[in-house]
Amino acid sequence: MHSIERHVDPGTYRNVVGRFATGVAIVTTRLGDVDHAMTINSFTSVSLDPLLVLFCAEKVARFHEAVLEAGVWGVSVLPASMEDASRFFAHRGRPLNGQLARWPHHRGESGVALFDGAIATIECATTAVHDGGDHSIVVGGVTALGTPSDGPPLVYHEGRYKSL
Repeated sequence: MHSIERHVDPGTYRNVVGRFATGVAIVTTRLGDVDHAMTINSFTSVSLDPLLVLFCAEKVARFHEAVLEAGVWGVSVLPASMEDASRFFAHRGRPLNGQLARWPHHRGESGVALFDGAIATIECATTAVHDGGDHSIVVGGVTALGTPSDGPPLVYHEGRYKSL
């Protein structure tokens, strides 16, 4: 590995990478009898054989420890109509109890919450966790899939929500 010399302004970096349009999803896990959820846009398919996906979790977020300990998680890919949910689950420090109550959801095969309004759902079991600076890269083997609803996807581009 090469050491990285910082000569790039973090603000400029954020502006430049913000030009890459991403989908928006909510990742969920369940630890004991407590649901945890967090908005993400760092999600991608990794492999078809075996079926693997990844997302990145900020190390200081309470979700980080919960998902690593639980070892299972779900991804609900959001339609444009669920921007309110994306905004809600992006805020730090919200109460855990009842946080899912405003949005219809169901339990997947692994017990994690999946949003009924999602245009795609993916359940995973963690297979690897890699250091990614201030984030962890969480890789999961796909255990279940779903397409609970239809609609245009919610997109994040240049610091704003957009739809196609």
